[in-house]
Amino acid sequence: MSDISNAPAPAVNLPGYWEEIYQRGDAGWDLGRPTPAFRRLLDHGQFAPGRMIVLGAGRGHDAREFARRGFAVTAVDFAADAVRDMRALADPHEPVEILQSDIFDLPKELDGAFDYVLEYTCYCAIHPLRRAEYADVVARLLRSPEPAEGKPGGTYIALAFPLDDRESGPPFPVSLKEILSLFGEKGFDLLSRETPSDSAPQRRGREELLIFQFSRRANPSTLRPATG
Repeated sequence: MSDISNAPAPAVNLPGYWEEIYQRGDAGWDLGRPTPAFRRLLDHGQFAPGRMIVLGAGRGHDAREFARRGFAVTAVDFAADAVRDMRALADPHEPVEILQSDIFDLPKELDGAFDYVLEYTCYCAIHPLRRAEYADVVARLLRSPEPAEGKPGGTYIALAFPLDDRESGPPFPVSLKEILSLFGEKGFDLLSRETPSDSAPQRRGREELLIFQFSRRANPSTLRPATG
């Protein structure tokens, strides 16, 4: 995989970049429906309903699907067009709390508030230099582990995409080795991984489903505070 970590800080850090893509009708990350692998997890009852946050939720297809299955869902995006579309698609039978915010500048009252963080096409959209910061955000949002009581922390559900050798982005190329290292450093244990057979045809073989448990707080010296 090419090293793009030294790429200049691009417009991907700004909501206007993504709003223009929505306005052009070029939101190629949007499948127009819930992600098949996530629906399968729900159909199999793999996770008990709880409080979930979806980072970079886009039009909210996955957020609404989890809400429909009994999860209390907060969907976050900083692009005004995405938030507008989420609100237009909202269904009172699958209510979702919609928050227009940069994921790196979320309100502190959300720290430790969630049982689950759901990820798909957000990690690959941020600049690679911010990926460690992203892992910090996930750790901050999830329920803390309580080792003395034998209680693990929250769960990070991530569909890593795209697993290829592209030289630029977005979407920026994703390395499984990097993800496992970053989240291991933040106190996460990998519970399972799979290459979904039910991926969208254009993404089949280019993504992997990872389930992590937040098991221990990282040493404060290695846990960087999120910044805007």
